[in-house]
Amino acid sequence: MITTAGNRLRRAGGVLLAGALIAGLAACSGGGTAANPAASAGPEGTDDGSELTLWTRAPLEKQANLLVDAYNASHKNQVKLTVVPNDDYVAKVGAAAGSGSLPDLFAADIVYVPNWVEQGLFQDISSNIDGLDFKDSINKGHLAAGTVDGKEHVLPFVLDLSMMFWNKELYKEAGLDPEKGPTTLKEFADQAKAVQALNKPDTYGTATGLNCGGCLVFTWFPSVWASGDDVMNADGTESLLADKNAKDVFATWADLWGSGAVLPSSKDEAGPTWTAGFTEGKVGVMPYPATLLSSTPFDVGVAGIPGPDGGASTFVGGDGIGISKDSKKSPQAWNFLNWLMSKDAQVEVLAKDSDVVSRSDLSSNQYSDKDPRLVTINEVAAKGDTPVSKNFQEAFNSPTGPWLQLVRNEVLDGSDSVDADNKAITDVLSQ
Repeated sequence: MITTAGNRLRRAGGVLLAGALIAGLAACSGGGTAANPAASAGPEGTDDGSELTLWTRAPLEKQANLLVDAYNASHKNQVKLTVVPNDDYVAKVGAAAGSGSLPDLFAADIVYVPNWVEQGLFQDISSNIDGLDFKDSINKGHLAAGTVDGKEHVLPFVLDLSMMFWNKELYKEAGLDPEKGPTTLKEFADQAKAVQALNKPDTYGTATGLNCGGCLVFTWFPSVWASGDDVMNADGTESLLADKNAKDVFATWADLWGSGAVLPSSKDEAGPTWTAGFTEGKVGVMPYPATLLSSTPFDVGVAGIPGPDGGASTFVGGDGIGISKDSKKSPQAWNFLNWLMSKDAQVEVLAKDSDVVSRSDLSSNQYSDKDPRLVTINEVAAKGDTPVSKNFQEAFNSPTGPWLQLVRNEVLDGSDSVDADNKAITDVLSQ
């Protein structure tokens, strides 16, 4: 099965940031929702030659530049883009929020959006979004992450999905059908081992980031969802990663690691280069970010990430974007957001660059018609999942968190401590 974000995503308070930062945000914003002067400017906002400021984090630099350049070339308003290193972004937003100097527009990793909405960093743009005649086609996971008490604050900026990618040339060499990727976890393991059996120098069956909690939730959670299971309870306070299908995911990767089919550097990979082996043509098949399709320099196959017994799902990541509490140019900022959702931006900028569109009604377009892989990605995007929990950061993304310890225990050490490690995750989630 393919999971549906609207059914699964529960807004459970957002991600808890480091103590000092969250305290600062609460103090400066007072919580709640900022007012929205943009609503008075009409459905398209104001295009009067104003300069707008926009911040985004470095992983989305390519797409951000394409979008900003296209907007600036076609509008009187001009957007000044600032790209911030990923590791510095949370602190920069926190400092600016505390001093009342946030940019007019800023993007946020979808995992952080609920918290920043709760802290009042984004203006309420519900009436603007509700006025879009294609609202029902906008990615529901991103809309839901930015909704508090029925009020909407963000739109999708750039979607980043986890998909199964395979190197067609290596598949041919291994005697595999290059047009058929894995449809179950067993097929994934078998195909990875077939590439490994080529015994090509510095070439491996698969790869991942075994010291990167964020990489692992992005690529392994979909296999649990594809099986029909959840990774957490509805409130995001209990981990369900000791259930059978989750254990099958861990066992599959433990077998691949034990057989030598995993890129050895995966053991210590903390995130910065976790996709490099595949991009260099040295890895046969792996769960991989869809945003890298256009920059992968060889022919690849693409499919949703399968579960133990089939199905397919994806982690709908990427960033949401909204108008900051500090902006005095809300009507102009809405003009950019309104354009961002348009066919001109979604198709003629993002789809043209082989990126994922945020509207399901545009998933089939003149560019995807030339590349069925884009249709596959867009269709899965509309039905993926975005998990949210108050303490998601500490439980899953932290380099010292219990999720990473569970994975390393199960995959690298074979300690069979999944029940205890799962309880440790629950202990953090329920704080």
